[in-house]
Amino acid sequence: MKFAYDLHIHSVLSPCGDEDMTPNNIVNMALLKGLDIIAVTDHNSAKNLPAVLEVGKRNGLMVIPGIEVQTKEEVHIVCFFKNLQNALKLDEIIYNCLPDIPNKEEVFGRQLIMNSNDEIIGKIEKLLISSCSLSVNDVFILTRGLGGICIPAHVDRPAYSMTSNLGFIPNSLNVKTVEFSKKDSPESIISKYPFLKKYNYIVSSDAHYLWDISEREYFLEMEYLSFTNLINILCPN
Repeated sequence: MKFAYDLHIHSVLSPCGDEDMTPNNIVNMALLKGLDIIAVTDHNSAKNLPAVLEVGKRNGLMVIPGIEVQTKEEVHIVCFFKNLQNALKLDEIIYNCLPDIPNKEEVFGRQLIMNSNDEIIGKIEKLLISSCSLSVNDVFILTRGLGGICIPAHVDRPAYSMTSNLGFIPNSLNVKTVEFSKKDSPESIISKYPFLKKYNYIVSSDAHYLWDISEREYFLEMEYLSFTNLINILCPN
């Protein structure tokens, strides 16, 4: 069966995320657009995942726990987990590896933690769009140790990508799938970066606004929706 997906969405926790990106708004917009599976991947944090997962479960939408990590090389990696607990374990590690730079709300926006009723229950004080002290290799090792998978994010972009900042994808990472952004067609991206043709790819929105969430346009072929099936597609043996 084919399932429509968007595996890179930000909530109000990301300082650059619009304040309409609440748990209920994200889930309801995804349903309105006909999506079957989404991942919420806030910058360097998983603290809005409890609310989003609860709302998704309540409304019959599969939500994958995720985090978009910014490594010390300023490379963005989206990390997906089978369960909330392991995502929160990486969240704690990342937070302790972030520099003590306070968020300036008037410049970057608020970093809001919400409950499943879209009520504000807290804020994160450290600036989440800083680079943590973990390397690309560290993030892959930690994520896999927690039973998760790593996907190099928006590899076609000229900044904050493995392609732009490292110039290559290290073979030692054993990457099977990369993420393309929606600004260009996959064909034009591969034409620009021929070495990417060896990888499988997904196309996600990196949505910071509700209207940016993908339509029912990108699909994954699975027998049924499960994290195990997702791993088998994104990280085949």
